[in-house]
Amino acid sequence: MENYLSARFNALGDATRLAVVERLSGGSQTVSDLAKAHPMVLSAFTKHLGILERAGLITTEKVGRVRICHLNHAAMADLEGWLTDRQALWNRRLHRLERLIQSEKDDLP
Repeated sequence: MENYLSARFNALGDATRLAVVERLSGGSQTVSDLAKAHPMVLSAFTKHLGILERAGLITTEKVGRVRICHLNHAAMADLEGWLTDRQALWNRRLHRLERLIQSEKDDLP
């Protein structure tokens, strides 16, 4: 699990790739439509798409002469689940710390 999580978070760590994922959350788009929003040559942009695809965050399909990108909602749900688990863990830890601090305050003269 850790290996694919690292790849996915690494892929999202780049502003271009994060923007692509955000745009695809609104629905599938062609590579050329996605690329228009980024000031780089198409070959550089497609490298970003390759990283997202290898991380499992997007899929692409060729329809005729056009390549369509789709967000992998299951992969995004996996990330959300992991983050939710971490949030619950830290909330429990913070709650225990608050109780400890309060008990220390209660013990003061």
